[in-house]
Amino acid sequence: MHAIEVKHLSKDFGMLQAVTDVSFTVDRGDVLGFLGPNGAGKSTAMKMIAGFLEPSAGTVTVCGHDVVEKPVAVKSKIGYLPEGAPLYGEMTPAGFLEFIAEVRGLSPRQREEGIADVVQKIHLEGVLQQRIETLSKGYKRRVGLAQALLHDPEVLILDEPTDGLDPNQKHEVRTLIKEMAPHKAIIISTHILEEVDAVCTRAIIIGRGRVLFAGTPAELEARSRYYNAVALVLNHGAAGNAKKRLLTLSNVEDIEELPVRDGLVRLLVLPKKSRSIIAEIGETVRGNGWEVDELRVETGHLDEVFRTITADFNEGART
Repeated sequence: MHAIEVKHLSKDFGMLQAVTDVSFTVDRGDVLGFLGPNGAGKSTAMKMIAGFLEPSAGTVTVCGHDVVEKPVAVKSKIGYLPEGAPLYGEMTPAGFLEFIAEVRGLSPRQREEGIADVVQKIHLEGVLQQRIETLSKGYKRRVGLAQALLHDPEVLILDEPTDGLDPNQKHEVRTLIKEMAPHKAIIISTHILEEVDAVCTRAIIIGRGRVLFAGTPAELEARSRYYNAVALVLNHGAAGNAKKRLLTLSNVEDIEELPVRDGLVRLLVLPKKSRSIIAEIGETVRGNGWEVDELRVETGHLDEVFRTITADFNEGART
């Protein structure tokens, strides 16, 4: 049984088709990155999975429970961080977490232990007695994440979990997600591509509510024209001849040239059909006696792949 199973999920708002025929599964140990342009339908799909919106068509089951037929059972299994994480501004984080623990039906001991655990994990010690409305955007986001983790759910649905956090806080949250991943099924909606590479085991890209890509981050990188490209930095005087010679290699598609520093030039050698060209280039470098300051293989540019995949879906975006 999959922790999350989505089959042919669709959602219409009148004439607007926000999500169309989306299907995927998430198992324990998976961290699924849910990607797409702003308004592509990510948040709408996540709200349906969490049981906050009823699908127009299709089904969602969480830990074997249908979200429409057994909504309470589903919500007991899910920790949900919605977009914007609406909170009660007049409450303190301490009072808010007590309130959530009570709503979740936790026993006094579970409340005490659960709150202490999430406060320590999310680093809320310094603001526990401060009114939520006075907190920074980053701290509000952390309080929202704390409530999602409070009951130690089997499934986490996190809509932009690092939104508003500074680089150190983002690193802390990503580390926490990786630590929890072996024991939970996690969906993360994000527009930060480095987050996919940092924490996700799989990725889905949607545009206009439809799935455009599904696979691993490595498979996503492999679709980049820069995948297996070789970057070499050498003296400006040798760059012209090196470029001409490298372009004669059978597996080289093109070369991009960029000045670096102190008379050095960076040549980015692009392969045909993502083939591995490092051995061939290394042999060419040695054979010609070029003095190379740097030589490395590119893994692919996620931002370039993302733009390519979603290029035709930027107009008419959904919510």
